[in-house]
Amino acid sequence: MMVVHPNQSVLFGQTEITYCVNACDRKTLAIHVYPDGQVVVDAPMDASHEAIAEKVKKRASWIFKQKLQFEAYPPALPQRRYVCGETHRYLGRQYRLLVNQGLVDHVKLVHGRLIVETATPDSTEKVRMLLQAWYRSRAKAVFSERYELCVRQVAKLEIPHHQGFQLRFMPNRWGSCTAQGNIILNPELIAAPKDCIDYVITHELCHVKERNHSLAFYKLLSAVMKDWELRRKRLNEMVEVRFV
Repeated sequence: MMVVHPNQSVLFGQTEITYCVNACDRKTLAIHVYPDGQVVVDAPMDASHEAIAEKVKKRASWIFKQKLQFEAYPPALPQRRYVCGETHRYLGRQYRLLVNQGLVDHVKLVHGRLIVETATPDSTEKVRMLLQAWYRSRAKAVFSERYELCVRQVAKLEIPHHQGFQLRFMPNRWGSCTAQGNIILNPELIAAPKDCIDYVITHELCHVKERNHSLAFYKLLSAVMKDWELRRKRLNEMVEVRFV
């Protein structure tokens, strides 16, 4: 169960920090900063507004640092139109979209083109649905391969994980780890290179042991992936902040 509270804010010096609170079934507070600048606090159901505000104030320097990093990335791109000539990413490469008339609905990659065949090529909604299904299908296959590799790596740090992962399109997250240790991955992460996909999966697996973005968490992440910061930077610089 999760309860989303209206936006709240605190003052840190002369700067106001606005944040959203997700009250859910967890024992500790966790703060997230997203590429659009949104600050979200995942908090226990019984956490007081005062305790949450105090936590945000203590993490203010870190929040500002994350915001500055995201501001250096390319701006979010316009919403996709699903028409011929538009570019879409897959595993780090750009592919030009080509929509053709066809008897059977089909999506394929051929010679640098992402080709959609459908009986209704003028229906952008149909093209969107076909591409979304294709992305999900490819994500399931590729993520399964990368997940198995990452699980073997974190097992060396005594982080067991056997329940696999779930796919869910999310507006501002590449992945998440629930209080029960379930890993959720955004199918659009398939747009990123495999080393960046490994970073996201490993990041979420480390949350199985360390729930917060604490010093202990980053020590754990660094122990299993020494270049995680470079991978995160490459992910955010290469893949558009734009979702299906």
